[in-house]
Amino acid sequence: MTNTPEFFDDKPRDKCGVMAVFGHPRASELAYLGLYALQHRGQESAGIVAADGQNLYQVRGMGLLADVFRDQSRFKELEGAWAIGHVRYSTTGASSLTNVQPLVANTKDGPLAVAHNGNITNERMLRSRLEGDGAIFQTTSDSELFVHLMARSKAQTTAERLADAVRELEGAFSVVIITRDEVLAARDPQGFRPLAMGRKGDSYVFASETCAIDIIGGEYVRDVEAGEIVTVSPRGMESLRYAEANLSMCVFELIYFARPDSQIYGTSVDRVRRKLGKILAEEHPTSADIVISIPDSSNTSALGYSHQSGIRNEIGLIRNHYIGRTFINPSQFMRSYNSRIKYNAVRGVLEGRRVVVVDDSIVRGTTLKKSSRRFGAPGAKEVHVRIASPPVRWPCFYGMDYPTRRELIAAFASPEEIEAYLGVNSLKYLSLNGVLSATRDTPSNYCTACFSGQYPVALKDPAHIAELSEPDKEWARAELERVLRTME
Repeated sequence: MTNTPEFFDDKPRDKCGVMAVFGHPRASELAYLGLYALQHRGQESAGIVAADGQNLYQVRGMGLLADVFRDQSRFKELEGAWAIGHVRYSTTGASSLTNVQPLVANTKDGPLAVAHNGNITNERMLRSRLEGDGAIFQTTSDSELFVHLMARSKAQTTAERLADAVRELEGAFSVVIITRDEVLAARDPQGFRPLAMGRKGDSYVFASETCAIDIIGGEYVRDVEAGEIVTVSPRGMESLRYAEANLSMCVFELIYFARPDSQIYGTSVDRVRRKLGKILAEEHPTSADIVISIPDSSNTSALGYSHQSGIRNEIGLIRNHYIGRTFINPSQFMRSYNSRIKYNAVRGVLEGRRVVVVDDSIVRGTTLKKSSRRFGAPGAKEVHVRIASPPVRWPCFYGMDYPTRRELIAAFASPEEIEAYLGVNSLKYLSLNGVLSATRDTPSNYCTACFSGQYPVALKDPAHIAELSEPDKEWARAELERVLRTME
């Protein structure tokens, strides 16, 4: 953890996206296409590992998927009818080539590779124990724990060795693993992160979101269940229940992370986000001329707000899609243009109008602050901000990148103070009951720790417990203003 928080990006960032294909002659290319649909989940690095029944073959690198596979001939290095892939944003472990997934290792039972989405909350304690027993870690990623724990298992099958490993892990993991002749998929007992299973003809497919199955022409079958290990091999598909499910699925997947064309936890993300917007309009109506969104993750909620309120929906901000979710440049000159690079206001839409601005969340506050300045430049008459989630007051330890309270503006400022800070006419949040009402058609057990501070898996790591401490409010406010001044 650094000494000062990073305020440059206002959005939570999920750890990764995973993809697996078994039983297709062009498995690595299908994995590539699926990962393309999951690129929003991680833009730091990418990789694919393939198997042909005898050996594992790998292509991994830093950057976007298209950067790693710029030379299409690299697919010739990925022989075999089964493959797994990964796109990464680091929440645990440094941003470096050694941490690029899938992680590949040779064990006493043969080679394997691991691609993991989520965060292991007892990682530091397990790593210390294993190193004390003589283990030598090659990465700083918590995902390497799967390799070490499976290698130490005395079980006879890969699925049983994986079961032995994951029973020692706490926290969030949706993981796919490949050996010479098997692909395995598993979810933690809480089911924090999604993992879908599908078919493409006779082939099996696993992906973090169903949009990755859609893009390859596959058919979504079901989710890998919480506490389940699914193995596909020449023997067919087998399921092993290693723990009872105790569902606590991340509700932010539905609010922000997932693409709206995906099904998450068996429900339509688009449908949930429209309901979030409708309930937000019911809870916090206002008089206005137009509704706009902070693109892109808020687009659907803005449509719901517009439909319920009867206020016309317009496109008032244009987002540059060529900078990813974050643009951080060490140059002071370039940094001063950060907000202009990401968003630009449509003057003819905003000028002289009362505007409702719908956003999915406020985490650090900087993106919306910079955007609110864009509204003022074209002369919006009034700006009313509506947030399609409750205030984010608590850090996440299950895969989202805001690990300390002092990074969260709602942890040290009231809604009224945030409203004044943003310089808008009003600011209102959706209630937690409103969020749960919008997800009523889905399984009802969700993790809402970032809103409520109620963590479904007990935190045992002293460092995590320390990160829950009350933030120094004056310091946090001053730091936020300092960072914003560097961008002006």
